[in-house]
Amino acid sequence: MVLLGAGSALPTSGAATGSAETTKKVIEGVEFRQTYAGEGVVLHLHNAALLRYKVFFRGYVVGLYLPEGSGPSAVLEDVPKRMEFSYFWSIPAREFGKAGEKILARNVDGKTLENLRERLDRIDRAYRDVRPGDRYALTYIPGRGTELSYNGKPLTVIEGADFAAAYFSIWLGPEPLDAGLKRELLRQG
Repeated sequence: MVLLGAGSALPTSGAATGSAETTKKVIEGVEFRQTYAGEGVVLHLHNAALLRYKVFFRGYVVGLYLPEGSGPSAVLEDVPKRMEFSYFWSIPAREFGKAGEKILARNVDGKTLENLRERLDRIDRAYRDVRPGDRYALTYIPGRGTELSYNGKPLTVIEGADFAAAYFSIWLGPEPLDAGLKRELLRQG
């Protein structure tokens, strides 16, 4: 999302807590459920990672959820997926779109960006200011679209597998926000 520039994802050792049914992974004091269920799909936490800004500052932690049996190589394909972000800093809403556009331009060609313009503008308008502890989630369900939610409340749904592939490429594409973050999120095992 934001915190572009000299970011650095560091491997995190997440401690599991709770029973097998309610196991959560804890990263930098932030809990991530092992599963997400909604819109007729069940997604499993593949990995979670911390993005550091300029090495010293914790930016956010993010969890990547994928369907069982879906490997990270298919993450930008037309499969259900979810990224859940928890922030350590306040960020004005207007910064999300500005920051995302720079990374999108590295991952998709100009024509694709032009074709996505109206939908990108819609998601940019949906963002809200965040404070420490706030959470955004991006959840893509084939045939439905990409839902942006803020602290569990849906803000908008943007249609299209093309949109999801482009938008998730901000973190998981060939030229992501932070290569270390991508590597940690997609790591097997």
